[in-house]
Amino acid sequence: MSTDSLGSFEKSFPVSWEELHRNAKALAWRLADHLPFTGIVAITRGGLVPAAIVARELEIRLIDTISVVSYEAVDGNDVVQKARGDVRVLKPTQVSGDGTGWLIVDDLVDTGETARAVRALMPAAHFASIYAKPAGKPLVDTFVTEVSQDTWIYFPWDTEPRPVAPIIGR
Repeated sequence: MSTDSLGSFEKSFPVSWEELHRNAKALAWRLADHLPFTGIVAITRGGLVPAAIVARELEIRLIDTISVVSYEAVDGNDVVQKARGDVRVLKPTQVSGDGTGWLIVDDLVDTGETARAVRALMPAAHFASIYAKPAGKPLVDTFVTEVSQDTWIYFPWDTEPRPVAPIIGR
């Protein structure tokens, strides 16, 4: 099981592949009102899968990436721990200018630190995410589901099927 040293996460929200696909398609429906887009910039790694689904649904062929890191692994005795570090752009996008006409896609806007870094590079782009937490919500233009700040979202690429105890009785 994962623990996190980023704060108090009292709730967990596991997301299945099917649910992620359904929500990415719902994001595409919301974004259809904002067409046309020149292309998509996916924030790696979490934004890759949602960006691919949105690109398919909106018939967008031009896709670029930006790699931004804000969490770092910490040793934890058989437990995966992550600590918030400085936001670093590992790979910039190839989009020139202020991002006018471009769509930025991520899986989640949490504290907003990643969104701020990307927005600084592409201030005129339309920013979309599937999930938004209250601290990051003001930085995203379009999202599907709001979750509380004290919820840790477990994406399907971060999990594997296993038995878990019920909410009551943990």
